[in-house]
Amino acid sequence: MDIKDKIVVVTGAASGIGAALAQRFAQAGAKCVVCADLNLAGAEKVAEEIGGVAMGCNVGIEAEIASLIDKVEAEIGPIDLFCSNAGILMIGGVEVPNDDWQRIWDINVMAHVWAARHLVPRMTARGGGYLLNTASAAGLLNQVGSAPYGVTKHAAVGLAEWLALTYGDQGIKVSVLCPQAVRSEMTRGHEEGVAAMDGMLAPEVVAEACLKTIEAETFLVLPHPEVLDYMRLKTADYDRWIGGMRKLNRRFGGRVEGKS
Repeated sequence: MDIKDKIVVVTGAASGIGAALAQRFAQAGAKCVVCADLNLAGAEKVAEEIGGVAMGCNVGIEAEIASLIDKVEAEIGPIDLFCSNAGILMIGGVEVPNDDWQRIWDINVMAHVWAARHLVPRMTARGGGYLLNTASAAGLLNQVGSAPYGVTKHAAVGLAEWLALTYGDQGIKVSVLCPQAVRSEMTRGHEEGVAAMDGMLAPEVVAEACLKTIEAETFLVLPHPEVLDYMRLKTADYDRWIGGMRKLNRRFGGRVEGKS
């Protein structure tokens, strides 16, 4: 897809990867970039910088995603590219309370489901469209110190795969973003964590990788190319890979959980 003259929506656009995506798409000539975020003031700041439009949205609530899509399509035009980018991190394992599990599930997984539910029928009716879903390298590998994050990001990758194989013949293109550590509010305080072993990237680097992937219309966005090698090691010998992850857990698990 050529971003020029396209209508783009980015959730989680007030900061981090979302803000960088909005800025990069505007630079690439998008007709309009809609910056959506629970933090409306932050979204307005980014939108003002790029000549875009800001809208408030809590992606953890289906009705708000549906309203966002309805409003954009009614007031601006058909959405060509929807970047379901907002996400959260929770530290801990199976002891994390049910309410927290539900919250991260809604934001990291169901937000992608709801966006597709309300947008894919419109896109297929007009011949196609593009979905960029932000997951994580944790969705391909896992996350030391955070079961909720690792589990929900696996689900996000699985959903993106399903969307691609189910709607590809109807003109729907899907890419899934799977970086390791990226400098953002989410990673603040975790600069020494396991995800930063291969370096913590600037959001602008990640946004550039997304743009190139969308232009090429390929599935995986891997700003950290090492992730592909880790995936291959995982599939080549699962037990050996788990052994290696146990070593990382011994090294980083306590630190990620705030115990050292």
